[in-house]
Amino acid sequence: MNLDRRTFLRGVGAAVGLPLLESMIPTGALAKGSVAKPVRMAFLFVPNGASMDHWTPATEGALGDLPYCLEPLKDLRSSISVLTGLAQHNAFALGDGPGDHARSTACWLTGVHARKTAGADIHNGVSADQVAAQHIGSLTAFPSLEIGAERGGQSGDCDSGYSCAYSSSIAWRGPTTPVAKEVNPRLVFERLFGNGDATEQAQSIRRRDLLRQSILDFVMEDASKLRGRLGTHDQRKLDEYMTSIREIEQRLVHFESKRAAQALAGAKEPAGIPSSYGEHLRLMGDMMVLAFHADLTRVCTYMFANDGSNRSYPEAGVPEGHHDMSHHGTDPHKLEQKRKIDRFHVEQLAYILKRMQSIEEPGGTMLDNTMLVYGAGISDGNRHNHDDLPILLAGRGGGSIKSGQHLVYSPNTPMNNLFLSMLDRVGVPTEMLGDSTGKLTHLF
Repeated sequence: MNLDRRTFLRGVGAAVGLPLLESMIPTGALAKGSVAKPVRMAFLFVPNGASMDHWTPATEGALGDLPYCLEPLKDLRSSISVLTGLAQHNAFALGDGPGDHARSTACWLTGVHARKTAGADIHNGVSADQVAAQHIGSLTAFPSLEIGAERGGQSGDCDSGYSCAYSSSIAWRGPTTPVAKEVNPRLVFERLFGNGDATEQAQSIRRRDLLRQSILDFVMEDASKLRGRLGTHDQRKLDEYMTSIREIEQRLVHFESKRAAQALAGAKEPAGIPSSYGEHLRLMGDMMVLAFHADLTRVCTYMFANDGSNRSYPEAGVPEGHHDMSHHGTDPHKLEQKRKIDRFHVEQLAYILKRMQSIEEPGGTMLDNTMLVYGAGISDGNRHNHDDLPILLAGRGGGSIKSGQHLVYSPNTPMNNLFLSMLDRVGVPTEMLGDSTGKLTHLF
């Protein structure tokens, strides 16, 4: 049986994409090792810089013992590389004065110096993710997915005369068009698995809420017909995939029930957003993994928070605000609190990477077929510098990346050189992006 890669299970208000099954692979391709593997690109942004003394590995070359902030990734060492020396020069003031948080966010994936304005005349560049989406987005249901765990505005002054649009978005479809992120896991879930018909989706949601049903109940007839036509291995993969959808849906219902109770006590967050920040980060990561698993998109940006965020981190033992702690002034207590926050972020990254590593695909795992950039647009939060950025690349890009390394590049090497190299790996040859000067060496 030859099954189309873009097959969906359909029902009222529902359209559930499928993972890559053997039945979708041309006859003989699997045995020959010539299966076309989807290679994904993901960009995960964290705010306020990093504790560089506890981030940077002690030696160049093969990764050995990891520093404190990266220690949660020790079991994933062979699938990551730490890149030292990369910079986003156009995030510096360059005569525009304060506003480093907004500039660092706007510049992170564009390499362009954002126009300083708090009005409607914003101007930046096209981001690397959107360059990819414009070329390979037609291969999937969604050209790209933009998610986050902290809301942000698209207007007003958020940083010393810079529009909130700059500090709230790392994805830019065009110089004047930031792409808004979704922070509510429930809304992301419905977008991924809804059929696009607003009336039917509303009906589906009402029935699920009333009868305590799963979205999978609406596609079960299609699923049963398909399952009977699949081989044993594909049946197992389909069952595992649908189980993962159901588990995430149950977590959403659990959080929504808790939120409903908290709303009676005056809680302001909408249903679907967990009260635990760590749970929120992990759940949004699960949404990205689901989207990749069903090949609904191959491009994703994920902002853990907006730059300049002053969120507290009680789960990490930090009751103070993140931005306040990043302006440490060499105060030992603030330095300690900052490194706790940085490690907490990496713990959530480790969860996401392990989820990707657990999903088998031809030639390896989902992580093997992904290029995931994780890092910040500021190095030391106290100095607001945009050189020597904390940047990590996870995954093997379909087998084209030499991972497990600490690579040290010449100071002020444009970070956009990394993006040019990544775009090459997904079939989007690009000669220039922002302030790029060429392709990054020693990595691919």
